[in-house]
Amino acid sequence: MADMLDSLIKLWESTGIYKLLFDINEAGSAVFNADFYKTLIMYVIVGVLMYLAIVKKFEPLLLLPIAFGMLLANLPGAELFHMDLFIHEDGSMFVMQEVIERGGLMDFLYLGVKLGIYPSLIFLAVGAMTDFTPLIANPKSLLLGAAAQFGIYVAFIGALCSLQFSPAEAASIGIIGGADGPTAIYVTKTLAPMLLGAIAVAAYSYMALVPIIQPPIMKLFTTKKERMIKMETLRPVSQVEKVLFPIVVAAIVALILPDAAPLVGFLMLGNLLNVCGVTDRLSKTAQNELCNIVTIFLGVSVGVTADAETFLAPKTLLIIILGLTAFAFATFGGVMFGKLMCFLTRGKINPLIGSAGVSAVPMAARVSQTVGQKENPSNFLLMHAMGPNVAGVIGSAVAAGVFLALFA
Repeated sequence: MADMLDSLIKLWESTGIYKLLFDINEAGSAVFNADFYKTLIMYVIVGVLMYLAIVKKFEPLLLLPIAFGMLLANLPGAELFHMDLFIHEDGSMFVMQEVIERGGLMDFLYLGVKLGIYPSLIFLAVGAMTDFTPLIANPKSLLLGAAAQFGIYVAFIGALCSLQFSPAEAASIGIIGGADGPTAIYVTKTLAPMLLGAIAVAAYSYMALVPIIQPPIMKLFTTKKERMIKMETLRPVSQVEKVLFPIVVAAIVALILPDAAPLVGFLMLGNLLNVCGVTDRLSKTAQNELCNIVTIFLGVSVGVTADAETFLAPKTLLIIILGLTAFAFATFGGVMFGKLMCFLTRGKINPLIGSAGVSAVPMAARVSQTVGQKENPSNFLLMHAMGPNVAGVIGSAVAAGVFLALFA
């Protein structure tokens, strides 16, 4: 009878409920777990993210796996992920052999984040799904994409001025302004892995909120006359231009900024598979099966880094505020440069397409179209806005390369 009672006690002490409620002190006695409330708060945050993903349909393909990964990370006693394998207290690099010997499923999946595999493969899929012809037809839109990166550097400076973040951490926060989740993850996994969960949640949340955040800023800094401008039809783009563009861009970026080569290179490879005309099967695989598989692995791997101890820190709230600031200034930078181009071209460019310079493809371009059409129902800005939108993807990857070259 005593043995059975001991077995039941051991079973109770091994449950997640017990570990949620109690902790073992230095004397070996069970005491109330001081982190109990933090864990409950994390469950509430997980519930909110799942609600936004499932009910509101805000970036559900990545927000839902991230939320579920956060749930797994905060299950008491499960210990599915071990950040200490990747971040050592003495600052030394992680050793693959340690991961093989001590790691579990989530540790192995996280290698895809740590080694930069998942973000690059996501860029391969984005390249295969994205039409680059508006950018090729109107190369000037590359400037609008560059101007929209203004938010990245505003948030970077803001994070530094807060005195709460190191330059490397500030760079990771700044990338949120590019509205490019994979790029933010790619930079953060190297420069500030402890902030990965907070930065990923902020990046994808703001990407989902593009239709809400951008229109007020666009309307505030443009006149009704500017928003009604109808742009000329883009010129046709030849097959030769479509094939040469990704090859030339990949070569130029890799030669000038090698740290951006994994992202830009795979982005251009995906587009080349789509436009060359002889690799349709590979293009469709990149757009569908590969993209879906990598999205699941990326989302869950990022989510498991957000345990209560690291996520519920004062820095997290500051990251969310700085991320919103970055996104607002990115939109502002694109619109203001669009106004400048409108002035220089004597009214041939609608400033609204400048807001699409953030790299939330194609959502930001659709927002430009929606806002413009409300002022002039016969206005069709979507294809014109896709030029800055694609340029924004390239621009955020280049900004990531700059930060990695400076701080990695």
